[in-house]
Amino acid sequence: MTARVLVVDDIFPNVKLLEAKLSAEYFDVVTAMNGPDALAVCEQGLADIVLLDVMMPGMDGFEVCRRLKNAPTTAHLPVVMVTALDQPSDRLKGLDAGADDFLTKPVDDAALFARVRSLVRLKSVTDELRTRAMASREYGLVGDPLAAAAAEDGQNAKILVVDDRRSSYERLGATLSQLHRVDIEPDPHQALIRAAEGAYDTVLVSLDLQEFDGLRLCSQLRSLERTRDLAVLMIAESEDRARILRGLDIGVHDFLVRPVDRNELVARVRTQVRRKRFAERLRESVQVSLELAVTDALTGLHNRRYLDSHLAALFDEASLRARPLSVLVLDIDRFKSVNDTYGHDAGDEVLREFATRIRSQTRGIDVVARFGGEEMVVVVPDTGLEGARAVAQRICDRIESEPFAIHQGTRSIPVTVSIGVSARMVEDRSPADLLKRADLALYRAKEEGRNRVVASAA
Repeated sequence: MTARVLVVDDIFPNVKLLEAKLSAEYFDVVTAMNGPDALAVCEQGLADIVLLDVMMPGMDGFEVCRRLKNAPTTAHLPVVMVTALDQPSDRLKGLDAGADDFLTKPVDDAALFARVRSLVRLKSVTDELRTRAMASREYGLVGDPLAAAAAEDGQNAKILVVDDRRSSYERLGATLSQLHRVDIEPDPHQALIRAAEGAYDTVLVSLDLQEFDGLRLCSQLRSLERTRDLAVLMIAESEDRARILRGLDIGVHDFLVRPVDRNELVARVRTQVRRKRFAERLRESVQVSLELAVTDALTGLHNRRYLDSHLAALFDEASLRARPLSVLVLDIDRFKSVNDTYGHDAGDEVLREFATRIRSQTRGIDVVARFGGEEMVVVVPDTGLEGARAVAQRICDRIESEPFAIHQGTRSIPVTVSIGVSARMVEDRSPADLLKRADLALYRAKEEGRNRVVASAA
C-alpha cells in the first residue's frame, strides 16, 4: 500500500536518507525542515503519515505532535517519532503527546516499513468516514463530528487481556484497572467468544500463549465482522521481532515488548482507545446524517426521498414474487383552517401527534412517510386491498377518537382524516400507478364528506 509520507527533520542528510529509503519502497515523500512547515503540510491534507524528529530548534517534535493530535482536522494522522533519544521517559513523552509509535535511530528499515504500512492501512479505514462526516457538517445535517471525535480522552474503556501467565496478567490488570474496566481471559478460545460479545474497546493478546498461536487469535480478531473494529495490541518478547512484524502485517494495531513498562502500557492503550472511539464517533455521525437525510424533521417520519426509493424497491419485489402490496394516502381534513385559526405552531403540534397516531396503528415493516404538507403515505407490504382498507379504517378511527392538544396542551381541537387506498395490480408498471389510484380514492373521500376511507377497486 502506497502513501504520502511526511518526513520532518532539521538535519538535511537525515531527510534525504529517509526520503531515499521510502521512495525505494514506492512511497510518495514530502519533506519539512521544521515544526511550522510540518503543521502547514498536514493542515493542507498533503500527508497520510508523519515521521517526526524530536530534537528540532524552535518547535520540537513533541509540540508538533501535540498540535496535530489536538486539531480536529489532523487528529487522525498517524505520527511516528523518529529520534536518537532512547530513554523510556522520552518514549513516554512522545506517546503522551499522542504519537502512534516511537522508533530509535538508527532505524531498522524492516520495522520502519512495516510500521508505516500498518498505520497507513489503519488510517485508510477512517478516511472515508471522515469525508462523509465532513460532508454532513458542510450540509448542516449534524454538528462538528471531527471536533467531537478529537476530544475523546481514551479513558474508562473496556479492556480484555488474553494471557495465561498469572504473574503477567495480574500485573497488566493492576496497571490498567486504575483507568479502565479490565477482564482477564487465559483461554484463547473463550477470549474470541468474549471479544465478540463483550463490547470491548481494546484486546491485549500475549503472543506466548501455551499450546496456542497468539498471532492466530490476533488474525481472527481482525477478520471477524463482530471484532474487526476492536483495537488489538500484541505483547511479545524482545527477541520475537519476526512475529511482531508479521502481526503488524496482518492488521494488529500496536505492540508492547516485555518487560512491559507500566507507563508505556497505559499510554499505548489510551492511544488505541482514542483511535477506536474516533472512528466510532465518525461512524455514528455518518449514520445520523443518513437518518436525517431520509427523515422529516417535524414529524420524525420518513421523508419523500426515502418513500420514493423504498416504495420502488417494495414494488419491484412484490411484482417479482407476485405478492400483494398496498398504499394509503392520508390527508388531514381542513388543515389550512387549523393554521389560519390557531397559528402554524398549533399546526405543527397537530402534525406531530397525527404522525404518532398513524405509527400506533401500523406495523414495523410498514413504511410511513410525510409526502408533503399535511399529506402522509403508508406503504403496507404483503397486504391486499381489504387488509389495507382495515388498516386505514383503524387510523381514521384513531385520529377521530380524541381531540388533538395544541398550544402546549392548554386547549384541544377535533381533527379528522380522509384516506385513499389502493393495491398493486398486475397491469401496474410502476409505483406511480399505485399512488395515482390511491390519490384518486383520496379525492373521492374528500368529495363524499371527508373523515372516511375510500378504496380504489380499479
